[in-house]
Amino acid sequence: MIQASTFFQSLKKYNVNLFAGVPDSLLKNFCAYLDKHTNSDEHIITANEGNAIALVTGYHLATGKIGAVYMQNSGLGNAVNPLTSLTNPDVYSIPLLMIIGWRGEPGKKDEPQHIKQGRITPALLELLDIPYRILNADSNLNAILADLFQTLTKIHAPVALLVSKGTFADYKCKLKSDNKAILGLEETLRQILSLVNPQDLIISTTGKTSREVFELRAERGDTQRDFLTVGSMGHTSSIALGVAIGNPKRQVICLDGDGSVLMHMGVLPIIGDIKPYNLVHILLNNNAHESVGGQPTVAGQMDFAAIAEGCGYRQYFAVRDSHSLTRSFQEAYQKPGPVLIEVHIRAGSRSDLGRPTSSPIQNKKSFMEKACD
Repeated sequence: MIQASTFFQSLKKYNVNLFAGVPDSLLKNFCAYLDKHTNSDEHIITANEGNAIALVTGYHLATGKIGAVYMQNSGLGNAVNPLTSLTNPDVYSIPLLMIIGWRGEPGKKDEPQHIKQGRITPALLELLDIPYRILNADSNLNAILADLFQTLTKIHAPVALLVSKGTFADYKCKLKSDNKAILGLEETLRQILSLVNPQDLIISTTGKTSREVFELRAERGDTQRDFLTVGSMGHTSSIALGVAIGNPKRQVICLDGDGSVLMHMGVLPIIGDIKPYNLVHILLNNNAHESVGGQPTVAGQMDFAAIAEGCGYRQYFAVRDSHSLTRSFQEAYQKPGPVLIEVHIRAGSRSDLGRPTSSPIQNKKSFMEKACD
């Protein structure tokens, strides 16, 4: 395996002095190292991958230096626009290094939402005319970087490292957090499931939130009919908006996360403009990218009350304990939406947390049977 410190120091030799991106589970050890050994102006966790491409572009324009953008391969979708219309050699010709976690790599077991993306990732990079090299635990790091940066210098455009599972050795550090929340994710979701009505339609965000919802439904002996958004990070509230519009007679509960909300915040004013009276948007804010390593988000510093009001939500509630969660739910059900309930929770989850045993297709069919009856 490659030590995160070795990888970092090797990149510094090529004058890579800015790192930006969205955390990924395959890159969590490297991201943890960055968080420990860089300053705030050297390592920036962005809202989405396209933001990171644009950010290091600006850095290059101001300094002539190279920036690195890290992401999961699913994030390539967010990056395609700036990669084709900003950094491309036919446009502004911006050199940068992409470090991409290869989820769904053919031949390696992974979750259903990663299989298609993993299979097409090399072809997608080729379609984008982005030269790439595969990095795994047995790679000759120095040779690969020398080759890749020689190519970068020649074409003056983006190049990529496609990182296989298990490439980086473990690196653990205590992530910075001033989160003093009382509630945890599991207990919060357990209480929410006890408060919602049986006919309500629930859409939960990607990562550990949907995994928790699935296990809690099994614990309660409930039928699994919630829509578990196992992929498409950042789009949970848009899905919930579509459900609310399509089924105005049913209460729609969106279980969202702070990383998800930040990734595509543009949907908030759209929700506020359409004003679906049957939508309760629950923001589970732990100020962390919990599902991919616990790296911090900026959500702990944000005024979501002002954001909700500015975006046109009819109501906003702040929740910090179980009592205020119950009270907020009761009020939200009595008032027209859209309603934003921000629940402040601790980071962290059970180490033995499982994954849904039903397939995404089965989940979709079960949800639609409930939504369309």
